Amino acid sequence: MEIIKVILTALLSVSSLFIITKIMGHKQVAQLDFFDYVSGITIGSIGAELATELEKPYKPLIALAIYGLASLLLNLLAHKIPRIRKYINGTPTILMNDGKLYRKNLKQAKLDLSEFMLLCREQGYFDLDEIQTAIFEHNGKLSILPKAANRPATPDDLKITAKATHIGVEVIMDGRVMGENLSRMGRDVNWLNKLLKTEGCKDVKDIFLGIYRPEEDKLTLYKNEG
Repeated sequence: MEIIKVILTALLSVSSLFIITKIMGHKQVAQLDFFDYVSGITIGSIGAELATELEKPYKPLIALAIYGLASLLLNLLAHKIPRIRKYINGTPTILMNDGKLYRKNLKQAKLDLSEFMLLCREQGYFDLDEIQTAIFEHNGKLSILPKAANRPATPDDLKITAKATHIGVEVIMDGRVMGENLSRMGRDVNWLNKLLKTEGCKDVKDIFLGIYRPEEDKLTLYKNEG
């Protein structure tokens, strides 16, 4: 009986965490703000307690529900009332602008110079002279606006008219025809088979990935290489 109780409470814990995470959305498992970080750790701790609580599992279950509802409520308030968003999610902080480093803002962001330099290098900037503005976002990421002379050239800069590009459509994945994707393009398996023949492919199972680009009328095949 004891083992059965452990199994049941563990299943209850897993299902409860899954449901609460789905309700709270992907934000909980992606880029976290301060409250999401704290609530995520707490909910995980309570979930572990629920998995081993045999006598009164309803207590940690109630706590899980409360934390889930609190997080959901605060996220709802942040979306509905922009004024309080900065208190819940925080605000971006300008660390560098127009050649000036702001010591006070670095201190507010709890970054020292070496950490700031590391974040810049991670973005591909080894020379601060190339940076126009650096902003520390509320999710802990550094956004950098390079100086005009260091920005990648665009077709507008070169006075070139660029062709529109479109996302390729997966028509074969792991040796299987993606019928739904074909239907979405208004195509069928016969059409695909004709293209495969022109590419010298005898069996679709030999193809690991096939991508069709409508704007170029081109099928790119990646064969199984083992």
